[in-house]
Amino acid sequence: APPAASPMSAQEPPRPPSAAAESPEPEPGGAYEAVVPHWFYCKVTDTRERWVPFSMQDVPRAGRLGPAGQDADAVVVPTSGGRYDVHLRARRRVAVYWEEEASEVRRCTWFYKGDKDNKFVPYSESFSEELEEAYMIAVTLGEWKKKLESPNREVIILHNPKLMVHYHPVASSDDWVSTPTEQGRPRTVKRGVENIAVEIPNGEPLQIDHLVFVVHGIGPACDIRFRSIVQCVNDFRNVSLSMLQAHFKKAQEQQQVGRVEFLPVNWHSSLHSTGVDVDLERITLPSINRLRHFINDTILDVFFYNSSTYCQTIVDTVASEMNRLHRLFLQRNPQFRGGVSIAGHSLGSLILFDLLTNQKADPEEDEHCAQGSRTTSSTRGIEEVKEILKKLELSEYCDVFEKEKMDRQALFLCTEENLKEMGIPLGPRMKILHYISSKTEMKVWHSEHRAEPGAPSQHRDSSEGVRNCQYRDVGLGQVSANYPQLNYKPTIFFAFGSPIGMFLTVRGVKRIDPNYSLPTCKGFFNIFHPFDPVAYRIEPMIVPEPEFEPMLLPHHKGRKRMHLELKEGLTRMSVDLKNNLLGSLRVAWQSFTRAPVPALEAGSTEAEAEAEASAEKQPDTKAEEPPAAVKEETPLINVGRLNGGNRIDYVLQEKPIESFNEYLFALQGHLCYWESEDTVLLVLKEIYQTQGITLDQPLPGSQ
Repeated sequence: APPAASPMSAQEPPRPPSAAAESPEPEPGGAYEAVVPHWFYCKVTDTRERWVPFSMQDVPRAGRLGPAGQDADAVVVPTSGGRYDVHLRARRRVAVYWEEEASEVRRCTWFYKGDKDNKFVPYSESFSEELEEAYMIAVTLGEWKKKLESPNREVIILHNPKLMVHYHPVASSDDWVSTPTEQGRPRTVKRGVENIAVEIPNGEPLQIDHLVFVVHGIGPACDIRFRSIVQCVNDFRNVSLSMLQAHFKKAQEQQQVGRVEFLPVNWHSSLHSTGVDVDLERITLPSINRLRHFINDTILDVFFYNSSTYCQTIVDTVASEMNRLHRLFLQRNPQFRGGVSIAGHSLGSLILFDLLTNQKADPEEDEHCAQGSRTTSSTRGIEEVKEILKKLELSEYCDVFEKEKMDRQALFLCTEENLKEMGIPLGPRMKILHYISSKTEMKVWHSEHRAEPGAPSQHRDSSEGVRNCQYRDVGLGQVSANYPQLNYKPTIFFAFGSPIGMFLTVRGVKRIDPNYSLPTCKGFFNIFHPFDPVAYRIEPMIVPEPEFEPMLLPHHKGRKRMHLELKEGLTRMSVDLKNNLLGSLRVAWQSFTRAPVPALEAGSTEAEAEAEASAEKQPDTKAEEPPAAVKEETPLINVGRLNGGNRIDYVLQEKPIESFNEYLFALQGHLCYWESEDTVLLVLKEIYQTQGITLDQPLPGSQ
């Protein structure tokens, strides 16, 4: 149900259909009509003030202040989708979910054109009332040329309904004796928001279908413009609203879809408020000061996360902040029945991955997973032993090991006496024992057992499962951390520009078991730009062979970018030309090297030559198939249960200008996700797919 209007909303005159349309000005001596007010808030960016109108949805709830509505003056009004509260009495707009300096709010009726960017700036409410009173007298009596003095001792002259001017005084050396003057550059004055060029948004859908928490990466800045996580998530949310209108129009018309709320999670400020910056400042060299300060503030976050002390601080901050935001969101949205997903950018995705791998699943889920693991582990283990024997050229002993129900774990526990009892000769015995001894130092990940979070893993045997994902093994260079539990089970985990694969490899993880899935989260998408220097793949750690390409994210407009299609077309053309040229050369060479034959046998000889040429050409044609990147149909690949059997790695399409120089756009590739329509559309598609809602038109190439 829509929120109730303010007690004063009934006094608000109806809004005109278009804010940009010019309203008819009154004739001299005509009837006076009260001005229609609109609410604005002051947005400060880099010390520059900009007045932004509230949406049409928020204004009726704010109501109109007047002598009869003083009780409404104390009302707190939720605005901007519930992320900000407006305190009417204090005229302040306050952020709800994150820390942000409160901004000034005004009920605006009169505006003047500013100096710097020609944007219209509202007068203060008190002076606007003076202007409105003077305007009313001028219209009623037909007496114009009214001159008023602003609080800054500037002159405003109402020449006529269509010409009202604000004179900005010229700076004088005798400021202390200066008086208001009409000299200086005149600035336009407008009455009513409908007479100024400003776009008033309609507002966001009231219905929230899903909640997504977004965790940032290293440093306080999250994009190429050095903006905060709050600003970047605002962009991501705005893109999602436009994508919903473009691709879920049918569901919106049927009121099946509202919107997805994205809330930022900030952990950097908590980490750097521990006093570590002061300690770093004392030991930082004075040279190249700005570069060293940048490194201390950003890149060192990676090292902090690998420190036992600060790793605990980071995971505690992220988990507690997501739990706090979740509780606060439910308090403010008691009707919410949707799911919760999480997204992480860069290092933030690694923090979330470690948190998710250390969540405790329900006992019923544990038992179900254990049963599923037991039913598949025996056959899978026997097949692995067969592969090992085949690698050691001992395939003739496969039946012996299968008869003894010998899986990989049992093989690594075998001694020479055990192999002798099985009837394995001395030579093969030595090969097997040497293989076992060479692999004992390697971590072999398996989903058979599960340890408690935080348990020391240096005493576990080599068959420890990746299901544990207790990457706290001191032997693997990791520190011990006690991971908090989340108050909810995430539906999907989205990783943007993620180094998870690299960190797992550095930690000593050779392979992720195909049967492993995150304990409380069933969906996992690894999304990256092809030139992102921080991003790594996940799927090759689950399926080492054969090599295969990541899923290409379809363009949000429904096709591949033109330069990629052109590139693929040229690749196919070159392959076809190469095949045809090789075939022609073979035929020509055979015709030169063939011995002379009687004319009567020419017909049969030509037929044989064609048959031989086609027979020789066939295997070469197979060898010259186009690369996987240019094939239209992606072969079905089993990438395990980490994403419920679906593909995990998704690569964005680079823009045409980015394809000219990969190195030049590498940094931008790591910071491009916040405004990427393709990324946002994949997030929305997967979220709504869990609710049985699909895109209006399926995108080509999508799964």
